[in-house]
Amino acid sequence: MYLRPTTLDQAVDALEHHRAQVLAGGTDFYPALGERLPSTPVVDITAVAELKGISVHETFFRIGGLTTWSELLAAQLPPCFDALKSAAREIGGVQIQNRGTVAGNLCNASPAADSVPPLLALDAEVELVSIGGRRGVLLADFIVGSRKTLRRADELLTAVIVPRVVENARSVFLKLGARRYLVISIAMVAIVLAVDEQRRIRDIRIAVGSCSARAQRLRELEQFLTGRPAQARLDALVMPEHVKSLSPIDDVRATAAYRSDAALILVRRALQMCAS
Repeated sequence: MYLRPTTLDQAVDALEHHRAQVLAGGTDFYPALGERLPSTPVVDITAVAELKGISVHETFFRIGGLTTWSELLAAQLPPCFDALKSAAREIGGVQIQNRGTVAGNLCNASPAADSVPPLLALDAEVELVSIGGRRGVLLADFIVGSRKTLRRADELLTAVIVPRVVENARSVFLKLGARRYLVISIAMVAIVLAVDEQRRIRDIRIAVGSCSARAQRLRELEQFLTGRPAQARLDALVMPEHVKSLSPIDDVRATAAYRSDAALILVRRALQMCAS
């Protein structure tokens, strides 16, 4: 069964009455199928206009779940989104960026999903809608493991909400892979850094991906750096113990030890880029 609703109400009603898969950009959906046909009903949400676009509100930015990475790159957004835009450029090639969606990348919940560290560093929240209502979940809580989220089968991820608290902060995203383009990351880091009038660190968020079952914030390092001068050698303050909360694995792309070392170096480099 193939359903193509044109409104949000129709979409959540379809999910309520059918144990269905959601089709958005399809950039993960079709490769996962291979040569097989879908074994469950499919709800194609690409015609639901309510899920598209980026809007600015008094206290938050709202990124519609069907917003593509190319659309996000073209949007006029403040500097705190620079890391997210850098990550968007790393998501496949231009063809994938034209089709792949924000919601799809988050719901796929790969440990190597490029968008997750910069959105974690922005304290993003996801909006989930079902026939029973609407709820918000912090992204840090939404992804619970590799390919696992808190989204129920009857819910759609309709938007990503970003609070307007560090709009003019510097932000940086760095990714390490086996080659420059079209690569799954070995390690990646996103940092958002805001300073006060004395150039002391007022607010800092540091998120690391591909080094745990899910991307995570380095809360202890954030606390350690808050209040310190944003000086030339800020990177020298970051020690190996600051990334001990990560739990990297050995796989075909890298060893756990290499990932741990790479994460430390990327944190240092990104921090220096923000502070310079």
